[in-house]
Amino acid sequence: MSTTDWYAHKSLENGVFWIQERFYESGNRANIWLIRGSHQDVVIDTGLGLRSLPEYIYSKGLLGDDSKRKNPLLAIGTHVHFDHSGGLHQFQQVGVHKAEVDALANGDNFETVTWLSDREIVEDPAPGWRARQYRVKAVTPTHILQEGDVINLGDRQLTVLHMPGHSRGSICLHDKENKMLFSGDVVYDGSMIDWLPYSRISDYICSCERLVEMVDKEEIDLVMPGHYNTFGSKRLHRLASNYMASAGACHRASTCVVKSIASLALRASNSRSAC
Repeated sequence: MSTTDWYAHKSLENGVFWIQERFYESGNRANIWLIRGSHQDVVIDTGLGLRSLPEYIYSKGLLGDDSKRKNPLLAIGTHVHFDHSGGLHQFQQVGVHKAEVDALANGDNFETVTWLSDREIVEDPAPGWRARQYRVKAVTPTHILQEGDVINLGDRQLTVLHMPGHSRGSICLHDKENKMLFSGDVVYDGSMIDWLPYSRISDYICSCERLVEMVDKEEIDLVMPGHYNTFGSKRLHRLASNYMASAGACHRASTCVVKSIASLALRASNSRSAC
């Protein structure tokens, strides 16, 4: 299958493009965001990496006519889970939070929670492709991100917000001027996952408290999440508040059990894949 067939995109306002992997039919299919700037273009999350994302972006002319005058395209992972980080190795410039640098550099498919089935890929990206062969490829980040870092695109800036809970290195990217939040898996309009190997409920609660505070201060108008559709500040407030209200003792106990089972399953699955 050609790269141009594998992906599809939609142009949104304000220099933002929404890219998806057409033939990955799963709740795990991540949103890929391309943001154009006057001096730097940024890709936020990269999907599975089964076909070349840079090739698609360039072939479709998504960077415009002035792309040669800019810095090389920068790919940022909001976290290193496989559905977001699988294509990071395709880029010259790669950024992730410092807490997950080693996992990405070492190709740690336990921490990337690599879990893919044949039935989720409805059209093979290449002849003979099988999900059991899939691994997130190791890549050494060129940009090690931490709280408060500012990514300067020229005519806009993205501020790094460390928001652990879903994973230990989860980040959001905040476009303060346009009041846009690229939230990764910190929050999206669905069930928030806190039972993976490096998830931590207490961290997630703190991150949700921070999101609520940002809404109360009118710092966010639009959320561009890691999965599903975009939504506004009122929905963000409700999602974060609902998580905090539900994260009591019963939730913590049941999550602990699920987390143990998930960790065992991931270790077994990735052990087989390595063989």
